[in-house]
Amino acid sequence: MLQDRGKRRIAFLGSRHVPVVSIHLVELVARSLAQEGHNLITSGAQGVNSAVIRSVLDVDPSRLTVLLPQSLDRQPVESRDQLERVLHLVEKPEHDELPLPMASSLCNQEIISRCDQLICYAFHDSETLLSSCRTAEDMGKVVSLMFFD
Repeated sequence: MLQDRGKRRIAFLGSRHVPVVSIHLVELVARSLAQEGHNLITSGAQGVNSAVIRSVLDVDPSRLTVLLPQSLDRQPVESRDQLERVLHLVEKPEHDELPLPMASSLCNQEIISRCDQLICYAFHDSETLLSSCRTAEDMGKVVSLMFFD
């Protein structure tokens, strides 16, 4: 798939808790795909999503779309500086009253609906992420699931 010349919309989802060595792998894959001209979609959480955002902002900010599960004001302070640099930022203030796990699940569903392919980095007990992968597969998306453990 990485050698395919067709441009795709590739979604990245992943754990907030990422081994340091794995962050470099996530950054390398995201950077390479953006350099190839693919559009990347992710959410705004720390960990995998933050690594994707950082990498694509360094290559070509116009290639990145970030969907937040709630409004920007509800995001952690440590994420806001990075998120304010994103050109295509989609907020969901209508989900501000929902519990974060529910808002995140809805966000993941929307991310999946917008992509051609999903790359997911997770642990074997990451229920929300694994459920998102199953949803993407059911929708006929190409899914690449990598485990940290």
